[in-house]
Amino acid sequence: MAGLTTAISIQIDKEDKEKATEILQKLGVSMSGLINMTIKQLIMRKSIPFEVAIPKEEQELSHYFTEEELDRTAKELAYMEKHPEKYNSYNNIGKLKEALLSDD
Repeated sequence: MAGLTTAISIQIDKEDKEKATEILQKLGVSMSGLINMTIKQLIMRKSIPFEVAIPKEEQELSHYFTEEELDRTAKELAYMEKHPEKYNSYNNIGKLKEALLSDD
């Protein structure tokens, strides 16, 4: 009886479905394929095949940077806002990538 299939119907947020479908298309996987893979993994592992947890609260920047670093960065950002003409801007990802990878 391995060839028999059955249908399921689920409700999902429209925006979530659109985002997931876009990602899956890039991966070459259908929504049905993802659900089938997830169910197969659930059966094999006898548990949910990914972590289900409440995300840890994001820590304040002060956990990652010193006050001096934060102050210096704030001053630099303020300067950049006042003098945008001194900085290159890019509206083409290829040009940005080229600039980032160049040795200049």
